[in-house]
Amino acid sequence: MAGEWTESDSPFHPGEREVQKRMGVLDIEHWARKVVRPFMPEAHRDFHTSLPFLVAAARDREGRPWVTLLTGPEGFIASPDPRSLAMAAVPIAGDALEGALTSGAHLGLLGIELASRRRNRVNGRVSEGAGGNLVFTVDQSFGNCPQYIRERAWRRAGDGKAGTPIRSSRLTAPQKAWISAADTFFIASGHRGEGESPTHGMDASHRGGEPGFVEVLSETQIRFPDFAGNNHFNTLGNLALDPRAGFLFVDFVTGSLLQLTGRTSIDWESDAVAAITGARRLVAFHIEEVVELPAAVPLRWDATADSVRSLRLMKKTRESAEITSFVFEARDGGPLPLYEAGQYLPIEIDAPGIGSALSRTYSLSGPPSTGRYRISVKREARGLASRYLHDRLEVGAFIDARKPAGDLILPCDSCPVVLVSAGVGITPMAAMLHSLAGEDGVRPVWFVHGARDSDHHALAGEMRELAAGHSTINIHIAYSRPLAKDKLGTDYHSEGRVDAGLIRSFMAIPEAHYLLCGPAGFMADIQDALEEHGIPSESIHTESFGPSG
Repeated sequence: MAGEWTESDSPFHPGEREVQKRMGVLDIEHWARKVVRPFMPEAHRDFHTSLPFLVAAARDREGRPWVTLLTGPEGFIASPDPRSLAMAAVPIAGDALEGALTSGAHLGLLGIELASRRRNRVNGRVSEGAGGNLVFTVDQSFGNCPQYIRERAWRRAGDGKAGTPIRSSRLTAPQKAWISAADTFFIASGHRGEGESPTHGMDASHRGGEPGFVEVLSETQIRFPDFAGNNHFNTLGNLALDPRAGFLFVDFVTGSLLQLTGRTSIDWESDAVAAITGARRLVAFHIEEVVELPAAVPLRWDATADSVRSLRLMKKTRESAEITSFVFEARDGGPLPLYEAGQYLPIEIDAPGIGSALSRTYSLSGPPSTGRYRISVKREARGLASRYLHDRLEVGAFIDARKPAGDLILPCDSCPVVLVSAGVGITPMAAMLHSLAGEDGVRPVWFVHGARDSDHHALAGEMRELAAGHSTINIHIAYSRPLAKDKLGTDYHSEGRVDAGLIRSFMAIPEAHYLLCGPAGFMADIQDALEEHGIPSESIHTESFGPSG
């Protein structure tokens, strides 16, 4: 679509680039141009218009950042075109942002579906704001990973009447208890530089962790740890240039909101940071004003999903130099929830010495028909969970898991499919190939995978065996640095990476759907090549990953 970034543009402002440099994040701009878009892709439009609420970040008349929820009846959000959203909603009476969302105001929106742990962000400006309605024009749109999102199903409830707003300059005892028990909050931050740029404006972001991850230090100060994310550093980049921020805590049982505004300070590397497992830095927040809105939204959310099963490790198999597979059964011997090939398994690991359970999601890599769960995990040098699984979890041990989830599944019953992956991205594709090999149909299947060499090629023999028994399954393996022992034509089919050049040879397949999984940069390049070739967006299905932790 027209409106993509040019090579001279940057989707990041100087503050974001400063933090990226500080954290050693290199070459992010190249692929971020392809995933941070100046319009909403069709999937993002469909997602936002299906939601019962949006998280909104903006400034009040005094220029202070706040964050709130915008809610309405079913269908209250519409997307007339890829550059706009129309919302039949404004902040309620007493909200810190009441009357602030006027024409020209910067607005950051976060669409988040807690039940499925999906989220997408879109930033821009209010183009019209009157009569209980907002029209929003897009500057930037991009997806987010589902880390640290607590699963909660929602329902409509309440009489629609909010309680009397409570304003103060410091936290009350009940408000401190509210924050101390929270596992979720939302943060508003922003940057306004000189001139006009889509990188200017407001940003709404989600933060999550175990209950108590936000510390209440006093009536006017709280602090939270910042964990690994998508390396965009949108929030921290904003705060590096403008330390003002707004916080929002939601009481999911009553629909009440607690809004805070104030100033932040960032602790990048003190002993206090090192003392919190997994923390990359600490952000302190100095509160200047508090607004509590009782029963502010006519929505209620269930407590964190209680569908936790205890699983017993039955088999542990080293698949490559970095990847090991773990096969689990239900501890009680009962049936496990079924899953579709391509979905992931949310697990919780109670590792000794960690202090609290580690929550992670790993793609299921085995055939869905076995009644077992298999995950194949790459060992990350700094990953607490992956190192524990590789180094300490032995057959017979237990972990907790929620039911499988995820949207990267086979999109059709008989259409041709091209499965494209790199590195540990092979895991959901392996499950799909198992599923496809078990079909009675004759649909064409291409399995394209990139690895460094045979030592780093997980599940290689298993995938070759699946293809050997089916004439409709075709495999192409690319090794970027083959070893002397690796045989061209047997172990691999081409030297180099799976990139746009290679994938072009698979783009002439009529009616094919493309399923992609791998690192973010790899994903951006392949998706960009497919779109440039004219492959419709509804035929491209993606799942990216970062360090598994």
